[in-house]
Amino acid sequence: MPARELPEVLILAAGRGKRLRPLTDATPKALLPLGAGTLIGRHLARLHEQGFSDVVINLAWLGEQIRGALGDGGDFGLRIRYSEEPPGALGTGGGIVRALDLLRGREFLVINADIVTDYDYAALRIPENCAMQLVLAPNPPAHPHGDFGIRDGKLVMPAEDAPALTYTGIGRFKRDAFADCAPGRFPLIPVLQRAIAGGTAGAETHRGRWRDAGTPAELEAARREIARE
Repeated sequence: MPARELPEVLILAAGRGKRLRPLTDATPKALLPLGAGTLIGRHLARLHEQGFSDVVINLAWLGEQIRGALGDGGDFGLRIRYSEEPPGALGTGGGIVRALDLLRGREFLVINADIVTDYDYAALRIPENCAMQLVLAPNPPAHPHGDFGIRDGKLVMPAEDAPALTYTGIGRFKRDAFADCAPGRFPLIPVLQRAIAGGTAGAETHRGRWRDAGTPAELEAARREIARE
């Protein structure tokens, strides 16, 4: 893929947002207010600023509100399409597989809708001989044990020489990474574990702003940070 050609983007917005209840009882988490806009609106604005053009958003819980608020993406200078999921959603892995029919390129970027970050999405690249590149961050207080480690630029399970870090919900994937996945409901972790075992999962650390705004306390903290900008 040429260096200046940016991939399509999949924003994961299908989740129920149980940790954010009661805020998400009547509003999907992606549309919760943040600064002058919403959680997902901030991602869309930054994607446009960085040169992206095509976005797919997966929908389940209160998805019609997201579609109604964002439309075809023209207000953000983007082209948005939607991947509909059944009630209860399909999990991260199942949601990605469901969206593959709408993702036309060989690679695509994945972003969780409920994170707040200053990460440069346009800079994310998959290393040679890898099927993906995941972005990790230092563990926040709410997730002190982390998820994975990094050794020689590869994603690994945490070990003494690869301290635990937290997956940010940002990754770039080759569609081939999901070639063996059957449609249905499943998490992303089995896909990552197969890539770790095969040495095809790249990883990097982001030490700038990143916050999982998936709880009321973290969402409020993110709002305070944005208000100081």
